Amino acid sequence: MEQIVVNGLYLGAQYALIALGLTLIFALMNVLNFAHGQMYVLGGYMTYLVYGKLGMPFALGLAVSALTLLAVGAVVEKFLFRPVLRKSARDESSMLLAAGLAFFFDSIILLLFGQKQHGVPKIIEGVQNWGDFTVVIPNDKIVVGVCTVLMIAAFIIFMQYTKPGRAMRALAQDRTAAQLMGVSADRYGMLGFALGAMLAGLAGGLLVATTGVSSGIGGSISIKAFLMVMIGGAGVVPGAIAGGFILGMMESFGLSYLRAYGDITYLVIFASLMVFLSIRPHGLMGKPWG
Repeated sequence: MEQIVVNGLYLGAQYALIALGLTLIFALMNVLNFAHGQMYVLGGYMTYLVYGKLGMPFALGLAVSALTLLAVGAVVEKFLFRPVLRKSARDESSMLLAAGLAFFFDSIILLLFGQKQHGVPKIIEGVQNWGDFTVVIPNDKIVVGVCTVLMIAAFIIFMQYTKPGRAMRALAQDRTAAQLMGVSADRYGMLGFALGAMLAGLAGGLLVATTGVSSGIGGSISIKAFLMVMIGGAGVVPGAIAGGFILGMMESFGLSYLRAYGDITYLVIFASLMVFLSIRPHGLMGKPWG
């Protein structure tokens, strides 16, 4: 049982980092970024190239992933989403753009890296065996887990105590009122989208160290991110964190106790989600983060 809980907490931290970027973009722009999983994959490949292929430090690989996806997010928001949102009054336009962007990134990633799964050398060798609790954790997973928690904490501090963070929170709460107070929707919308993409890239860069990366996983990552956002509440940062840990625990327990009945873990998760949304359609915390 202890091992299952630890695995669930580890998965939950990774999932929360993925969901944070998606919910930030939705809160600021009311855009469902279907390409979020592909941005995760792109971040994983950046770390793979720098750390796995070139042999540079892992921290440098993470930095390259973060900066690359920060730039990609800023360009995508300024030249694609901003004109569409400005010229079209229909939500379907941004959704179709996001879906097209996901297919575009899938094609580019497949063209550049192929279908084969790629991994990198372990960050650190060895395992921790906590005999009193019958828990075994590889050291590289401990490093990745600690880094993930620190990144989540840094993001929350940034959003809570910095001027750009407060400006983005104001836009998420009441866009018109924030603009009347002098907050630039274009500037902070681009910053928010770029930060959301960067968080996806960082998650991909971290997880390539333990699970590897392949060109075909972007869609499933996006689905998991949407699940977490739906559980916690669309556009709610604490909800995304809660949704990540809930999904991580459900997956860990499902893979441990439902494996004997076949691959039905996500069947049970989706069924539970439908029941949950019928009771709480806005998720656990269905209001903008204040």
